Amino acid sequence: MSSTAVPSSSGAPGSADSSAVRRNSKRPKYSKFTQQELPACKPILTPRWVISAFMLVSIVFIPIGVASLFASRDVVEIIDRYDIECIPESNRTDKVRYIQSSPNNPCIRNLTVPKRMKQPIYVYYQLDNFYQNHRRYVKSRSDQQLRDNSSADDVSDCKPEDTSNGSVIVPCGLIAWSLFNDTYNFSINSAQLNVNKKGISWKSDREHKFGKDVYPKNFQSGGLIGGAKLDPSIPALPTFRKLYGKIEQDLEENAEIQVSLGNFYNTYSFNGKKKLVLSTTSWLGGKNDFLGIAYLTVGGLCFFLAMAFTIVYLVKPRQLGDPSYLSWNRNPGWN
Repeated sequence: MSSTAVPSSSGAPGSADSSAVRRNSKRPKYSKFTQQELPACKPILTPRWVISAFMLVSIVFIPIGVASLFASRDVVEIIDRYDIECIPESNRTDKVRYIQSSPNNPCIRNLTVPKRMKQPIYVYYQLDNFYQNHRRYVKSRSDQQLRDNSSADDVSDCKPEDTSNGSVIVPCGLIAWSLFNDTYNFSINSAQLNVNKKGISWKSDREHKFGKDVYPKNFQSGGLIGGAKLDPSIPALPTFRKLYGKIEQDLEENAEIQVSLGNFYNTYSFNGKKKLVLSTTSWLGGKNDFLGIAYLTVGGLCFFLAMAFTIVYLVKPRQLGDPSYLSWNRNPGWN
């Protein structure tokens, strides 16, 4: 007696249909990542954790803020605005005409050192209300010309300051044309105070952006006047400082510095301001109280919140996860 298993043909169409459905389904392939089933940490913010976190932030931030403020206050800074004082009183009614018509505008300024200044002392010029983000001004330059002397004729983007007297201008463009050209000479006790202008530009600019063999040619129809090295970078804000040089000797308290400056740069036509800045530095940089105040503000706010939550937790404690605080338990009539 033998028995043979006859394969059922009834399941064949069903399996074919199910596989077809799986192929046509838009349901994504199952994974713990897509279904958000990966192991996760979901901390419960208990009052003790919240108070501890706020207290930790305050303990860290407040000392940093105090240290930052002390570092900023240790910086000695001399700021002298000279654009108005260097115009004779008889010409102050028309400053633009004076600065444009006078080829030589000497001016003497006397600065007093308020506190001992340790070297290096950085010399900056500061311009206020000088907006340089106009599109035509920003585009008016030739990076290729500044990078390579063989590209001196590449002035296609430099209009209107591309050529002069039939020859190309190097460097061309409005940015180079607005080169700051006031000059400063410092002396103390009738002795010359040297200002080192070497190494004041960024290393990336010297090595990659500006070529060593590029020199001014046909620039402002004459020689390059005054200032430190050419710096065609564009500040983002209307008030900015540019490094002019470094004084590499200490200056004692109450020392009198005499500054012989040439007032050439025209800021009067756009109501700008010119300032001469002498500043030391600290481990945090220049004088800036904002960082210290910001740390103290955040740290003080966290400390206040930690104290407030502590008082509330001690005066009116509440059981964690108490179901009596649920809305349907507090107002049974709503059901």
